[in-house]
Amino acid sequence: MAKSLLEQLPEIVAKGRQVAEKILENLESRHRVGLQTREWVLPARDSAATDWITANERRERLISIQPGLFGEVQPSLEDAPSWHNRLIYGDNLLAMAALLAGDEKTPSLRGKIDLIYIDPPFDSKADYRTKVTLPGVELEQKPTVIEQFAYSDTWADGTASYLAMITPRLILMRELLADTGSIYVHLDWHVGHYVKIVMDEVFGKDCFRNEVVWSYFGFKRSTAKKFPQKHDVLFSYNKSPEYYWQTQYKPHNSEYLKRFKPDETGRLCRSDVNPTGGGSRKIYLDEVEGDIVDSVWDDIPPVNPVAKERTDYTTQKPEKLLDRIIRASCPENGLVADFNGGSGTAAAVAEKLGRRWITTDLGKPACMIMRKRLIDQNAKPFLYQAIGDYQVEAAKATLGRDFRVGDLSQIVLSLYGALPLPAEENPTRNLGQVSGGGSKTLVLADSPNKLTGAATLKKAIAQRDNLMGGWDRVVVLGWNFEPSIGETIAALNDSRLEVLVIPPDLMDRLKKKGGLEKLRGTVRFSSLQYLTIFPVDRSNPVNGQETLAIRLKNYVLLSPEAINLDEANRSKLQAIANAEPLALIEYWAVDPDYDGQVFRSVWQDYRGNTDNDGDPLRVVTEARFSTPALTGPRRVCVRVVDVFGFEAEASVVVA
Repeated sequence: MAKSLLEQLPEIVAKGRQVAEKILENLESRHRVGLQTREWVLPARDSAATDWITANERRERLISIQPGLFGEVQPSLEDAPSWHNRLIYGDNLLAMAALLAGDEKTPSLRGKIDLIYIDPPFDSKADYRTKVTLPGVELEQKPTVIEQFAYSDTWADGTASYLAMITPRLILMRELLADTGSIYVHLDWHVGHYVKIVMDEVFGKDCFRNEVVWSYFGFKRSTAKKFPQKHDVLFSYNKSPEYYWQTQYKPHNSEYLKRFKPDETGRLCRSDVNPTGGGSRKIYLDEVEGDIVDSVWDDIPPVNPVAKERTDYTTQKPEKLLDRIIRASCPENGLVADFNGGSGTAAAVAEKLGRRWITTDLGKPACMIMRKRLIDQNAKPFLYQAIGDYQVEAAKATLGRDFRVGDLSQIVLSLYGALPLPAEENPTRNLGQVSGGGSKTLVLADSPNKLTGAATLKKAIAQRDNLMGGWDRVVVLGWNFEPSIGETIAALNDSRLEVLVIPPDLMDRLKKKGGLEKLRGTVRFSSLQYLTIFPVDRSNPVNGQETLAIRLKNYVLLSPEAINLDEANRSKLQAIANAEPLALIEYWAVDPDYDGQVFRSVWQDYRGNTDNDGDPLRVVTEARFSTPALTGPRRVCVRVVDVFGFEAEASVVVA
């Protein structure tokens, strides 16, 4: 007879502890998880920053985050202040491991976070499809395959799988919390009280502070044989008895206010009997802070469909909810973390309240919504980061911690249909061959722990021409690419070179399908997306400023077959891509002084930003802005993200 969920709980918690302990043991190892900075965002919504006030404000903001920016030497990220707010794309378990480990640029955040708020998925039957609205057509995109596998793992065995997912994450969150820190976990009736039991184990029953009921009001739908559901719960725990707390107040209700009358001075007051004797005393309304907020919150509505803060993210929570939590449990300039970022409410409110923040999400649409939202509210500069070596971590989970990169290359080559080269010609085991029809093709499977770029392609071409007497063609299979890979391929102009993308979900599919043989014949290797721009116009300096004008020329989407759409939606997408390719761009940004390492975004536009034009479905195709004048050539870089989250980059040296 199968064990009940309550019987499984001790084993679930024990295994969760083992997972977390293994991560904690690896924090000091050479192979610890790290974060890659994809973009340093300096929010700027205006497309024409030509007036001297705007230009000088931008210059001051740049100097404040990069002292010495306008000297002869391009500074590095280390020149900036010690703290940067962070938006992280990727699995929150890996993100937390990286934050705990720290790196040479950022110390470990173990015991440094003041407040954690998470709003994890509630329901195994939830539909997390996203609608992509393009000019004249609306597409329905299923979650990316990585998201799908993560989500299906979460619910594979129902609530037991969910608890197995969340337990090690809660343990790592406790490690990240400061001794004075608190955590709020936002759930509902689906899994809430099972998670409460796990939290009792992780944080200790004595550290449980509140079960907060958020009773959202609005239209109530009739349901069959039960009362309509109308509330969520938030479980609040602290790490130690010395946790930070600030009592919260809300306005008094009208019945209470009726008890106050003006006295002879005109001030509203009421008389109150002194419980210790001595007659009556006056209580003045202007000396009463308000009604103390208790554990039932019935004064915060859900996000209104026409509210300014609305992002059209399915599970978006209202800013007033996070405002109350942050004010109560995070000191000024404290650090707030949300490891299920979603629509970005926690980060947005933390920014407004002067708190520092970190937010993460596994979904690219969520990360795009958060980035746009923070730019829209003119946030302070922040980092957009991703998990370093994600595929290596996924391979370790599938093939075991002792796997070698060569093992993974062999799998990739096999799935492409290539036979390995002899060992003496192939010491790293990343080369294969495909023969047929009188043609010989060399295949190179690049490593997942580096970016495929110019150096790899040039080496592949040399091997094609010289290795084992030469080959007719060479195919390079890559996991991660330098954003400028499209420019590199165009510059090489080699018709006997082909570059393809290894499916990012490959390791998850191997795990799900049960091995290599079951996956063979079902894997598609896609072509790359790329961006082109017109020549950049650069004005003569005036009063220490010069104007740059950058125009987008063309954007070629990653193979539509690689996007998770059904056939009808794929056909619609192809029609838009053919007719108006720039309409596929969701966001683009400019770095006027790209150093080839960290992209520093000082100008952005995105769909929905009507400050630049009146069209919410298209970005503007030209950026014109002032920037401090620079002697000599400057390297201008443009980065775009399309509506599906794919990135491309183009850069040019302007004399």
